[in-house]
Amino acid sequence: MKHMENRLERMLFASRWLLVPFYLGLVLALALLLVKFAKEFIHFVPLVFTGGGGDVIIGVLSLVDVVMVANLLIIIVFAGYENFVSRFDAAEHEDWPGWMGHVGFAELKMKLIGSIVAISGIELLKAFMHVESLTNEQLAWKVGIHMTFVVSGVLFAVMDRITAGKAVGHGVGDHGA
Repeated sequence: MKHMENRLERMLFASRWLLVPFYLGLVLALALLLVKFAKEFIHFVPLVFTGGGGDVIIGVLSLVDVVMVANLLIIIVFAGYENFVSRFDAAEHEDWPGWMGHVGFAELKMKLIGSIVAISGIELLKAFMHVESLTNEQLAWKVGIHMTFVVSGVLFAVMDRITAGKAVGHGVGDHGA
């Protein structure tokens, strides 16, 4: 019976490699984001010379928006792969980012929600640049959605703080340091 249990555990452990196609798909999505960035940049260049200040700001924000999503994908691919599939051998890479290998699931979750809040904030700022073209209802929805992301981020941080405090504690009623 123990032999069968060991085989089952090895099979379950090996199943983590089924995540690799998901991460490769995200890498392909990153390549597609590069195409989107190039299109945004080509559209942006003439605005610098012919557009108004608001148009230039929106153009820059659009570029920043795509970059934020790309950064988010990189964080998810590297941290997810390392946390759930296999460790990278950092010794082979002289330009290895310092954060890699140190981002756990809790940090990944906070980076994810932080990036979503930042992206949402950029989209809201772009909407405010053309506020006259929005109805009050559209504006309320945009602000409401952004605030939902902000509140969710704060709640995630509070939950992580509470669970970290419980992990430090030694007994019932002891709330840790």
